Amino acid sequence: MSDPDTHDLSPAVTALMAVACGAMVANLYYAQTLIGMIGPDIGLSPSAAGGIVTLTQLGYGLGLAFIVPLSDLIENKRLIIIATVGAALGCIGIALAEGPRTFLIAALATGICSVGAQVLVPLAAKLSSEARQGRTIGLVMSGLLTGIMLARPVASFVAGALGWRALFFWSAGVTALVGLALLLMLPSRRPDSTLTYSALLASSLELLRRYPALRLRAAYQALLFIAFNLFWTAAPLVLTQRFRLGANGIALFALAGAGGALAAPIAGYLADKGHARATTLVALALLMLSFIAADLVVAAGALIAFAVTAVLIDAAVQLNQISGQRIIFGLDSAAGGRINAAYMTIVFVFGASGSLIGSASFAAGGWSFSSLIGAAIGGLALLLYLLFDRPSAPEAELAKD
Repeated sequence: MSDPDTHDLSPAVTALMAVACGAMVANLYYAQTLIGMIGPDIGLSPSAAGGIVTLTQLGYGLGLAFIVPLSDLIENKRLIIIATVGAALGCIGIALAEGPRTFLIAALATGICSVGAQVLVPLAAKLSSEARQGRTIGLVMSGLLTGIMLARPVASFVAGALGWRALFFWSAGVTALVGLALLLMLPSRRPDSTLTYSALLASSLELLRRYPALRLRAAYQALLFIAFNLFWTAAPLVLTQRFRLGANGIALFALAGAGGALAAPIAGYLADKGHARATTLVALALLMLSFIAADLVVAAGALIAFAVTAVLIDAAVQLNQISGQRIIFGLDSAAGGRINAAYMTIVFVFGASGSLIGSASFAAGGWSFSSLIGAAIGGLALLLYLLFDRPSAPEAELAKD
């Protein structure tokens, strides 16, 4: 819950927070489509080149576990600015790296500092009035997902024209400009927690034990994030082999898929009206059905319809994410940072396996096998919902308003 006397964030500040989230989280995905270009340039063997993405995402996971909880202890604006500066310096380090060791250290640091995005999300919820909290979370999270989706096509276009080092110099500049705007415009928020840092970390686990809704929402989103990563790992292979698209065609397909981010404000509006659980049900069913449809349209050779299923899968992930965060941020108003840290760590750690599942399933049985697994993941999440999901006290109160 937000404070009773909290005023709504201005549209300009909300938009800035959305852009900042997108700019920071994009740093995790720029290198994903450029491994073949970066690896030989810095002296990494093909077998070790996967570490380029792995270390960046490992750093993000470490930041989720050990930095995001600090937002319940340290003045939030200061923490976000420090993280933004670190991410910009990390990108510069990547751009200047001449060998694998320097590159991988800089990639790890960039990943750690990019968790500033996950400090911004609960801060946006805290600074928003309760009546608009879901919509605010939806707008900010739409920026985050747009950053994820645009990172791959932007990386392909910029690196193709100017080289991969120029891409990371560009990202450092964008991140620095976002940091300056946050410094000038972001409201301050000093938490009133008296816990020590070690107690703060321990309490994240206690929050998971205490709130069944937090565990369930993390499980739903972890499953959907696995499916999301599975899709975006296997889809470029489908586009190359089935539809004969080149790098620019794949980039345009990913750009079209970013349209799923438009679902976030809708999810936020529905959550504010007390329909978070119904939105979750729709999201889980939509994911399962979209994977089934994706299998059929690829078999039929329908490229545009395949792009539509990409938008629907992304929309399902967004609908579930926003409705879930609207619920979990209402569980304990003083522990938003720790709740988000526990939630996102579970989502990220398990969700990262989707890339491995996507590549392995496609190699084993082609797109039909990958899409079947994606549909099964959606079905499992839907089964969890039907068997275990019940409205928590904050949800019941919201539904009555």
